[in-house]
Amino acid sequence: METGKISGILSIILGLLFIIFPVFSTAFVSIFIGVSLLFLGIASILINFSAANIIIGIVSIIFGFIFILNLSALSFLLGFQFYIIGILLILIGITGLFAGERVSKMSSVLIILLGVIAFILGGFSFNNPIYAVLLIGIGLIIQGITLYISD
Repeated sequence: METGKISGILSIILGLLFIIFPVFSTAFVSIFIGVSLLFLGIASILINFSAANIIIGIVSIIFGFIFILNLSALSFLLGFQFYIIGILLILIGITGLFAGERVSKMSSVLIILLGVIAFILGGFSFNNPIYAVLLIGIGLIIQGITLYISD
């Protein structure tokens, strides 16, 4: 089986898991973002030992620990997560539009649309983190179908 088809199937399965188990998926996304922020903070401090990088590093590390250790207190930050997801989806979609023949233009437009919806729904996620997880699941399923069909 080709790599694109395997990636597509795995993406569809992961998207379905996000939709079927939204609470677990919310915790997974928060922990993943927390670990990413920890690495960003450590790298920021180590790469360039300047005052600005130390401040950015310390703030990133603090937010990383908040995302990892205190999942229930993050409801106010989920709107921020939603905005990040929206921006990333929009950037991925735009990149897909200019990627040439390897990426479907229709899937890129759909991913941009999902990014815009994520950005709009950012306000709703302050009280209910399920929106972010459902959007990630739908995005994964769309990308998985695109990967599976394109190969």
